[in-house]
Amino acid sequence: MDMMIKEKFIGLWSKYFGAAELPIIFYYSDQDGLAEQVPPASGHRCIIGELAKVRQGVSLCYHAEAIACGGAKRYLGFTHVLRPDFEYFLSCGIPGKMEGERYIRTPEMVKAIMSRFAPLPITGKHIIFKRWDKIDRDDHPEVVVFFATPDVLSGLFTLAHYGRTEPDAVIVPFGAGCASVVYHPLREKDTPRPRAVIGMFDVSARPCVPADTLTFAVPMNQFVIMMNDMDESFLITDAWAKVRQRLMS
Repeated sequence: MDMMIKEKFIGLWSKYFGAAELPIIFYYSDQDGLAEQVPPASGHRCIIGELAKVRQGVSLCYHAEAIACGGAKRYLGFTHVLRPDFEYFLSCGIPGKMEGERYIRTPEMVKAIMSRFAPLPITGKHIIFKRWDKIDRDDHPEVVVFFATPDVLSGLFTLAHYGRTEPDAVIVPFGAGCASVVYHPLREKDTPRPRAVIGMFDVSARPCVPADTLTFAVPMNQFVIMMNDMDESFLITDAWAKVRQRLMS
């Protein structure tokens, strides 16, 4: 990655977003990116909870066997197979066998929804997560992910629309927490007009993030455009200055 982009964003982020936490990035590679190798999974672990370490500055490298959740393994592109009876798991369950999450009304509706989740083409055997300030020259970020409070989210949402004429430069698609962070924004990356994704509405994943936090994930190509717009956008106005004041502590 171009280190000038890295340093430019750090300066702009501090200038306009005060003490708000830096985003994390991820990319796929056959190398480990000099990140900590996550050991093979034993028992169920939510990858969203594990990303708390990345937010604190620990770079992590996952391979397929290190991902404990079957859903995460699929949404991160390491398998295309759903767990048996997944349509019942996400909906009404099976009496005496499986408790349903009741996120979707019927199993048939789950099948219809999942039919729209095309397999995720990945470009390496590892997925590497790093905080923005930990990026080095050999990293190639594909998506930038902010864990954002409402004030930060307001700024990012508005900035994403600054250079766009359509009203949906940011989308909120249905999916698990890891789908909103990895799957959906990665699918946007190669579209003619990449959109950002607001997420972390997955009730099961909510305990893994602070109560006032959602995610804003944007493909790297669109992120660079947003970054370059910062110094001429609403961020230089008095309106934003009032919001920024709350981000200084």
